This record gives sequence, structure tokens and C-alpha cells, in this order.
Amino acid sequence: MSTRTFRITVRGVFDGLDADQRAELLARAAEHDVLQAAFTPAGHLTYDIAARPAFTFRFSDTGEAEEDILTATERAESAARAWLSERGYGWKSLRSQAEDLSQAPLGKRRRREAAQQTG
Repeated sequence: MSTRTFRITVRGVFDGLDADQRAELLARAAEHDVLQAAFTPAGHLTYDIAARPAFTFRFSDTGEAEEDILTATERAESAARAWLSERGYGWKSLRSQAEDLSQAPLGKRRRREAAQQTG
């Protein structure tokens, strides 16, 4: 059985931040810029608190079977909630989306590479 790679995106909105929490997020904004976004096992947080209170965590995970994506999504959501809670940040509207990369359609370059390998 092959290992599947999952990408999980957890989105939400900061809620009820006090002035100190908002200042802390603004001070660390460069570390969490969307231009540095990456899917990582530990999760990578991006936000632009100056523009809007929304945030996105990006996680990568693996599994053996298609249904492992559900467990991976639960782990990602738990990790996002834990990160927020540990820092005392309130949130609302937490939602997630997961993708099994083994099921993702191939781009033009990857289709060409696959055709060369089989042909």
C-alpha cells in the first residue's frame, strides 16, 4: 500500500481579541505573511490582521487509506484550536478543507512526465 499525502486547510476568524493580543499579532505579522505560506506537518499560520481578522492554518499529513483523510483533518483542526487556545486567542467560524494529493488532477507538466514514463 502506498502512502497518501493530504493537505488540510483550517480557516477561521479571530474573535474578541484585546488590544495586547492584536498588537502581538501585528508585531509578528511578517512571520505569518501569506507570501510565505506552506503546508507543513506542524501547521503554518497566515493572517493579515491589519486588513481583516481571518486566519488560515495549512497542514500536511499522510495516511495509508483514503479514509485516513478524516483523521488527518481532525488532527489539523485540533492542532489549530490548541495553538489558538495556548495563546488565549478567541476564534469563531472554524472550518476545514482537505485534499488527497493522490486524487488531485495532474497539471500539464506532470501529465507530460507521466506519459513519457509509460510511453
